[in-house]
Amino acid sequence: MPSTVRNSLVWIFEAFERDSTYIRKRMFGSDAAYVDGLLCLVAADRDEPWNGLLVCTSQERHAALMEEMPALRPHPVLGKWLYISQDDPAFESIAERMTALVLARDARVGVEPKPRRRSRKSSEG
Repeated sequence: MPSTVRNSLVWIFEAFERDSTYIRKRMFGSDAAYVDGLLCLVAADRDEPWNGLLVCTSQERHAALMEEMPALRPHPVLGKWLYISQDDPAFESIAERMTALVLARDARVGVEPKPRRRSRKSSEG
């Protein structure tokens, strides 16, 4: 039975709809945006600290992004990524800026997704 829970933040990804490389997938009970095969943004509509926008990036790129958008902070659980809560007054402007950076292929945003590990069933015995 399909989930009836809707993520109120998927509007953030509307800017990607015309990009032929855009893919949306579920992740952590949230929605993730992939562009050019890179995991770029995660829109999380749950309880803190999963209630806003996660920016998929590397720690080396944090300073440059936080300098440009001071409301971004390292995520309290996934410290390798940046985060802004949807309760932050700057949330909508940061979300729009981040989608523009993704569409501009800004090198500070996007990470190679880790390949999924196949679950191995023990056939020994």
